[in-house]
Amino acid sequence: MASLSDSALILLHEWVQGESLRRHCYAVADSMRHFAQLRGADADLWEAVGLLHDMDYERHPNQEQNSTDGHPFVGVAVLREQGWSEEVCRAILSHANYAGVARETPLERTLFAVDELSGFVMAVARVRPSKSIHEVDVAAVRKKMKDKAFARAVSREDIVSGAAELDMPLEELIAGVIAALKTDAERLGLAGG
Repeated sequence: MASLSDSALILLHEWVQGESLRRHCYAVADSMRHFAQLRGADADLWEAVGLLHDMDYERHPNQEQNSTDGHPFVGVAVLREQGWSEEVCRAILSHANYAGVARETPLERTLFAVDELSGFVMAVARVRPSKSIHEVDVAAVRKKMKDKAFARAVSREDIVSGAAELDMPLEELIAGVIAALKTDAERLGLAGG
């Protein structure tokens, strides 16, 4: 029987064609797996949520943040039709503030905390001369967070509030995401050249 994360990966590839969004989902999934393992939680479940959280973003981006249509509502409707658990659906809804679903569980809080940060850490790695995640450390990420022109689409506020919701020091959250992405550097395109 396929694992949840294997099923999620198949679904992600059906829905997302762009390599950039796929890599973002891989990175979030890597971070989710890492933090699940630290907590003794179901790493397969958490990784699946990371893979699926933006599955509908390419087709239904919802830039206007409509509270009923588009991302993440389309994806969650598909997941419910396919029999995915309410735990998975709630977590995905809760990562979008405009969805109106309060983050109550460690799974939900972690998804929110690592979503923007995983993308930001990838961006920091891409501007390194080697383009390698192995050259990224917490200090480099903190420094780039202060540069408002760098990766300006990434919400620093969400990163900071995500760490606060987890009751985790920001530096610890950043270190965990860096460690998670290092384990999957090749697939993420961050192994360096």
